[in-house]
Amino acid sequence: MRRVLPLAAALLVAATPLRADEAVTVPVQGRDAFSRPLPALDPAHRAAFHAGRSLFQQVWTVGPSEVRPDLDGLGPLFNRQSCIACHAKNGRGEPPEGENDSMRSTLVRLSVPGAKTGGGPGAAPQPHPVYGDQFNPDGIPGVPGEGRATLVWSERIDRLADGTPVALRRPDLRLGNLGYGPLGPEVMISVRMAPPLVGLGLLEAVPEADLLALADPDDRDGDGVRGRVNLVWDAARGAFAIGRFGLKANQPSLRQQNAGAFDGDLGLTSTLFPQHGCTAAQTACRAAAGEDAGEDALPELSDEQLDLVTLYTRALAVPARRNADDPLVRVGEDLFAAIGCAACHTPTLRTGASPALPELAGRTIHPFTDLLLHDMGEGLADGRPDFQATGRQWRTPPLWGLGLTAAVTDRPTYLHDGRARTPLEAILWHGGEAGPAREAVRRMPSLNRKALLAFLDSL
Repeated sequence: MRRVLPLAAALLVAATPLRADEAVTVPVQGRDAFSRPLPALDPAHRAAFHAGRSLFQQVWTVGPSEVRPDLDGLGPLFNRQSCIACHAKNGRGEPPEGENDSMRSTLVRLSVPGAKTGGGPGAAPQPHPVYGDQFNPDGIPGVPGEGRATLVWSERIDRLADGTPVALRRPDLRLGNLGYGPLGPEVMISVRMAPPLVGLGLLEAVPEADLLALADPDDRDGDGVRGRVNLVWDAARGAFAIGRFGLKANQPSLRQQNAGAFDGDLGLTSTLFPQHGCTAAQTACRAAAGEDAGEDALPELSDEQLDLVTLYTRALAVPARRNADDPLVRVGEDLFAAIGCAACHTPTLRTGASPALPELAGRTIHPFTDLLLHDMGEGLADGRPDFQATGRQWRTPPLWGLGLTAAVTDRPTYLHDGRARTPLEAILWHGGEAGPAREAVRRMPSLNRKALLAFLDSL
């Protein structure tokens, strides 16, 4: 690890700023910065991109519908009626700010101790026996929703080494009006905010061998960073595979990530997830889904629709960096590497083959992630395992587009549950493997800290 240089010295040796591949980035800085297609798309894929965007924005309805039978099937239990309701402008979600504010783009994962198949590492979390694996507040007519979820915030003041105060807040989840009885003492709960969607296809195209090469679960190099892959169930392949999507890297592919969201958030079945999530205790849900009658219904989301939405999310371009040549930004980039942030937020990756979208293949990209799991300490722990991810581990989130969050989102927030309102707050919540980097930021002179934050704002 390099020592942190004083600002004046750092100005002389700052790293050369990274240059993004113009075929996969767009020079857009406004409200639509996360909504543009890859410039390299051919005409056929561009047309499919727009068709997928239409489905992504579509409000799904309760079936059967005589007007648009291809757009019905909502529920029986659901969180939202469209993808864009959580991913407005394809950006970060916004957690509720008070007890009377709804969970517009935040969901609640549920499980109990144990595992779905066989137990031990590599098995999916065991769903709650009554409420399933996700808390769904809404139901179609005749089906009671599962209850009401909201967040209550508590705040404390943290002080940096130079005395600068920083307010840190954390959420307390409140579940009320429970429609199917108490959750019980063993329930494990994780609050998850919708993440931004840019560059997902590029991340999907990074070869698995490269992720395994980045992994260092035994800390062979002695830097205190122990990134590891998550092995998760791939429904299409019928085998375990490396996870790279989801906040705990619990999904192996974009197609399965999207199918899981349609299933969990909108209640739409697909060939990957053909059964509704009604538990035995949710009799009205099971009756509405036809599960007790043994009905063999067609998937509510067709393969063609799923493929179009997947292409849309796969082909969203990354906004180009801004102010990369600014001297302050260059100093911040050097500091970012010097204090160890780049050990997890890997600046540069290379895509491999991409049969689903050849325009993504062979690209040098700068996502600032290793797509691996890291122990982030007790402060950020949710206590809920997910396949091989522990209750303290999270996947390194990509940082590209970070500086445009405020342009895309009305109330920019960060981290898995939206607790941080600024990148500095997010840094100060880092613990575990990231604890030394956090402490380096805490000790920084104010001008060096300003440079680091200017670099993050340039991404």
